[in-house]
Amino acid sequence: MEALMPIITQLIAGAVGGNVAGAALKQAAVSAIVRTIVGAIGGVGGGFLLQMLGGEAGLSGLVANGIGGLVGGGVLTAIVGSVLGKK
Repeated sequence: MEALMPIITQLIAGAVGGNVAGAALKQAAVSAIVRTIVGAIGGVGGGFLLQMLGGEAGLSGLVANGIGGLVGGGVLTAIVGSVLGKK
């Protein structure tokens, strides 16, 4: 269970970050379900990148995974929303 906790944290934080970014950017082309899924995927990616760059040095692991997930989910959702929003 200890090995799954970072991934679960990244998934949840990414989903939250994706929905916050989608609401802030008012992306009508992306539904809430898509924002949640894309945010969760981005959360795992963002948490993984933060770990690779050594961003956990000054933070506890759970906080670092949460921050990486939140930012990664928001960024990926913003990218997907801007791509889908252009027609």
